[in-house]
Amino acid sequence: MTKKKKKRDFKYWIGKMHLWLGLASGIIVLFLSVTGCIFVFNEEISNWLRKDVLYVTEKAEKTLPVSQLWETTQQQLGERIKDASIVVYNDPDKAWTFRSYKRKDKPDSIFHFGNIEYYQTVYVNPYTGKVLGVYDETTDFFNIVKMLHWSLLLETEIGQPIIGWGTFTFVIMLITGIILWWPKNKAARKQRVWFQWKATTQWKRKNYDLHNILGFYIASIAIIIAFTGMVWAFTWFQAIVYVAGSGTTAPPDVKTEKSVVTKPGTISALDTTLLICREKYPSASAYNYGKPAGATDVINVYVQQVDGAYYINHNLQVDQYTGKLLSQRDHSAKNFGEKLITANYDIHVGAILGIPGKILAFIACFICGMLPVTGFLIWYGRNFKKK
Repeated sequence: MTKKKKKRDFKYWIGKMHLWLGLASGIIVLFLSVTGCIFVFNEEISNWLRKDVLYVTEKAEKTLPVSQLWETTQQQLGERIKDASIVVYNDPDKAWTFRSYKRKDKPDSIFHFGNIEYYQTVYVNPYTGKVLGVYDETTDFFNIVKMLHWSLLLETEIGQPIIGWGTFTFVIMLITGIILWWPKNKAARKQRVWFQWKATTQWKRKNYDLHNILGFYIASIAIIIAFTGMVWAFTWFQAIVYVAGSGTTAPPDVKTEKSVVTKPGTISALDTTLLICREKYPSASAYNYGKPAGATDVINVYVQQVDGAYYINHNLQVDQYTGKLLSQRDHSAKNFGEKLITANYDIHVGAILGIPGKILAFIACFICGMLPVTGFLIWYGRNFKKK
């Protein structure tokens, strides 16, 4: 068997793999691409739609203490606020938000929303304590899109493996697609890197070029988006990413502190926590923390450094009785594997590069959605030709 024949045989089987995997996973890829396109700019659109409650008009010299704001809000909204966490923004024009979420104690549905008792966001004026708006996130459009993209609206342990293996298949398709696209020589390469359309070019040729040329240009970005999706879907893949980034299989050494049960101080620990946050991270975008559930639990603080992104964050643990800082872990203290996992969401949606990155992610998702459609038309045209 000649070398030329071997190459042809190899590409033949690669083509078969590309075809059947595409037919098997095309619907999942199209579905993920459409929901991904819709979700990319969810934060910008949601902030615009909620601008009347996101920003305050009544202001004073100082904000109310967190503890007072918590009690005032609970009096207006009832017991649900007990399960909330508060997000304090450094922007003086922004309202503070309470995020309250609780699942059913005994889940009885295979669908995600069927097992949620409540999930709401409450916007509060930090200067007056006035509740500006209450949103039920279970019926929010972008939250529904997110859960469709995450697990097909099914419970995570049911829906995510379907999404994960569909994404894994898509990665194989991208790799096999590049192999099939790869030209034999420079002359052939010139014809495959750009559209050579003329007035007489038929739609089948245009469809073929859309599939091959756009697919080639977007393949590297699509693989990155797919890999970051697989980090959530598979614990083993997340472990691979962590080991590749950190160079070790040992998990990060993060100590969980405990509060010492004692008589609370004269100043609420919730208020002291905010003072500590502002002292340690004065330039951060927001501080997120809540009341501890157990008697010896600590106040866990998530410090979001960059507005609209999560790849830089810090963590604090504060005693719930005395308000004493027990531990501080800056972003700089994390190894590269941890930083990769932390940046996973921002890489996935393009937010790590700001608005240009989100635009790039949107375009990539749009083209990824085109690939199963154009690929199906190529297959259909070849196998069901009109006589």
